[in-house]
Amino acid sequence: MTLVLASKSASRAAMLKAASVPFEVQGANMDEDAAKASMAALPLRDLADALAELKAVKVSRSRPGDLVVGSDSVVALEDGTRLDKPGGALAEQLRLLSGRTHKLWSAAVVAENGAPVWRHVEVATLTMRTLSEGFIADYVAREGAFAGECVGGYRIEGPGAQLFTKIEGSHFAIMGLPLLPLLAWLRERGVLAS
Repeated sequence: MTLVLASKSASRAAMLKAASVPFEVQGANMDEDAAKASMAALPLRDLADALAELKAVKVSRSRPGDLVVGSDSVVALEDGTRLDKPGGALAEQLRLLSGRTHKLWSAAVVAENGAPVWRHVEVATLTMRTLSEGFIADYVAREGAFAGECVGGYRIEGPGAQLFTKIEGSHFAIMGLPLLPLLAWLRERGVLAS
């Protein structure tokens, strides 16, 4: 049995690698925008869970006998406005988040033989400090290529840590994977030594 990460996220792979978890990577290769649009009515927690399940199940169907980890994160302002990967609009998204609190839901689902067998969703609450235009410009120049592809527009494991005054929740979840609950389950399944 092989553990497969159904994501090409460097951050998620780095977390598993740093934790000495043996795994392979096989991206789900799906249209995430279309999937999100079709599930837009779901509560945000459920949206993160459903997207993680979609990825895990899709890859699992082509990997019989393997355990496939799908994961996804959803970010929203306190009023429920959902934010996405900002891409080239990173500066605009940082201005929107500046001085405000938002929530991030991080979900992981493990599928086996095309069906989910485990799931976990965590929520983190993040308060961003008030950012100056100069800081935003510098941050975008240094981090734009990376942070623009991260939900929320920040890599908390890098310069994105400078954006916040307060964080409640798991650092791993903010990076895109509720790692500790996943490791506990992998030990229960005998994939990792207990």
